[in-house]
This record gives sequence, structure tokens and C-alpha cells, in this order.
Amino acid sequence: MIRTTPFHPRLAELSQTGLWGHWAGYLSAVRYDFSAKHEYFGVRNAAAFFDASPLYKYWIRGRDAERFLGGVMARDIRTCRPGRAQYTVWCDDAGYVLEDGVLFRHTADEFLLTSAEPNLSYLRSLIGSLQVEITDASEDYGILAVQGPRSRVIVEQLAPEIAALSYFGFTPAKIAGHPVTISRTGFSGDLGYEILVEAADALDVLDAVMAAGEGHGLRPFGEQALSMVRIEAGLPLIGVEFSSSRFAYNDEERVTATELGLGWLLKNIDDDTRPFIGRRAILGELAEKSSRWSTVGLMLDWKAYNDLYVNAGLIPHMDEIPVPWETMLYDDKGARAGYATSLMYSPQMQRYIAIARVKPELANVGGVVHVEQTVNHEYLTVPAEIVRLPFFNPERKLA
Repeated sequence: MIRTTPFHPRLAELSQTGLWGHWAGYLSAVRYDFSAKHEYFGVRNAAAFFDASPLYKYWIRGRDAERFLGGVMARDIRTCRPGRAQYTVWCDDAGYVLEDGVLFRHTADEFLLTSAEPNLSYLRSLIGSLQVEITDASEDYGILAVQGPRSRVIVEQLAPEIAALSYFGFTPAKIAGHPVTISRTGFSGDLGYEILVEAADALDVLDAVMAAGEGHGLRPFGEQALSMVRIEAGLPLIGVEFSSSRFAYNDEERVTATELGLGWLLKNIDDDTRPFIGRRAILGELAEKSSRWSTVGLMLDWKAYNDLYVNAGLIPHMDEIPVPWETMLYDDKGARAGYATSLMYSPQMQRYIAIARVKPELANVGGVVHVEQTVNHEYLTVPAEIVRLPFFNPERKLA
């Protein structure tokens, strides 16, 4: 049975399209407006809110909670103090990524983990004799992400406490008289906040946020606009940039944290006091330099792209909706160089950009690969420069 989130009654009233997708068994808006670009500019130029309630939410509590998480998560949870959140991944024994998520440390022995896919049984299977309790709170809360340059002004009207929040910090607060937890997090690569609220209080909180957003251009945005902003931010998405190792058919569908561009998570990996799952395999990968891929950004040559279509008697496509398939890449000699996992026309960059996986020897910034395009039923290519991710990283995100 398809479920609806705690915010759905109000969001359904705001939808002009009635377009809904399915996320974790819930209805999730594909877009509210007839153009996803309008929602995109709401995030980038003003503020917009996204219903992230379908995320799975797990309380991890107990005397050994930190020790347990230290043995599962690839990022060292011991470096995360109470009142802080941490983006992390967890891996299988071979070092391949199972999934990613965000850990919120409330106290020394109480954590909340959010993830896009279910992990309850897997996590419980790892407890053993440790004093840890894992509770599924997925249906207990709604999550409202308020993102964009005006998000601080809007949320601060309701909860002045957030003025002091640094990036990935969080604080308890009250909105419309209801207890909430507000974190300076999001999936937009912009300034933004996420509000965790008990399901019964969700509509009151949403109404208060919308009222505070009057005069600030606040609007809802759906999955298509979210895909656009997260690609510009260089943020990986499960099912797009990577497949969970748990469900992959073979190793070609699996990826390591280093191959995914998340090697920065692996600080303290040499610390023998934290033998997390997959650590030995990852150490071997790093020592032997055996990574098969490097994740990079691509900026397609706009003139070459335009000429490809104009010379064929066509109008160049400028489609901001990410293509739902991999795009092949080639080197100067026409040999396979890798593949783009996400490709879109960026309104911010005014050209096509891509998150791509290329062979490590070809991954130097400033290098060129050739992106496959189909024009008049023929495979042709466009040169693209390799750049560092993210494409878009405004100062306001951290300020």
C-alpha cells in the first residue's frame, strides 16, 4: 500500500501537476510546478522546501553505541561531538559501499541515523554482545528541508537558536509550540536547514514555515529540482552514482568509497582501535593503488556541443532534467575512458555538466575526455574538461 508523509495533505494542495513518484513506499512529489527549472531557481535564488520524510530513521542507543558505530561506519564517529552530525558510509567486507547516510549525535550514547534505504535488519545483525538498542523511528517523524540563500532568514524567525549553528550542527527548538530538531544540513549544496518534527505536529510546523516564508519567495520543490541542485553540488545518490553492494549482481556494479570520490571520509583509517567492516580491504586498495575509477566533474565544451547539433540541422538540446542512464566516455584515441553517472544542462553553469567515473590515469584536472551523444541516430562525441567537484559551492553554505 502506498503511504503518504505527514506533510502530504498540505503539499497535495500546493501541487499544480499532481505528479508523484514512489520513495520508500511513500508518495513523493516529482515536481509541483509545470517546470522543474522554476523550483530549481527557488532553491538557488530564494528558498524552497522539500519533503524528506521518506528517509529511514534509526535511533541507536546504549552504553556501547559509539563502539558499535565505530565498527560499522567508515568515518570515525569518535570525532563527532554531541550536537553535531556527520555524513558517512558503511561498507561490506570487500570494502564496497553498502550505503551512505547522516549520523546525528545527540549525546555520548544516543545517535539518530538517516538513510535512503532500509538497514534495520542489517544493523541489528551486527550488535552481537554489545549493549546497543536500534529502534526504527521512520514513521515517527517528518523531515522538512528548507534550502536556499533565504533559508536562514526564514527559519530564524521561528527558531532564533539556529543563528549560531555551524555547518552540520543541530539544535533542539520549538516551532508553532512543537518540539523540533533543526540541523544545518541538506542535499542541495546550498545554505539550508532540515527540520525533524514528530509526525502529529508536522502540518502545524509546515504552516508556520510557509507563513515565515511569505515575502521571501519560499516555494516547494520536488525530486527533479533536487536532482539538479545535488548534481551541481557533486553529491552522490544511491541508485545513480552507486548501487548498494548488497544488491549488486557483480563487482562492476559495486564501488569503493575512494572510487566514489569519498576518500576524504577515511581519515584515521590507520587507527587499529577502529577495525570497521571493510577496513582491511580499503587499506589494501590504498596501498596497492588498485582503485578502478576516480569520480570527477565534467564540463562539456559548449561550442562543440552546439556545433554538433547545428551542423546536423538540429536545435541543440538544453535539458536541465538529468538523463536517466549512463553516458559513455572515450579518450583521444577512441578507447573507453569511463562513464558519466549524472549528466544535465546546468542553469547555473550555462552548459552541460556531469558527475563521471573515469580511469585514474585519465582523471587529472584539466584533462579532456569525449562524451558520447546520439545525433541523427549516430554516435558522436563532445569534448569535456575534467574539473574538481563540486561545480557549485557558494560561500553562504558554510558562512
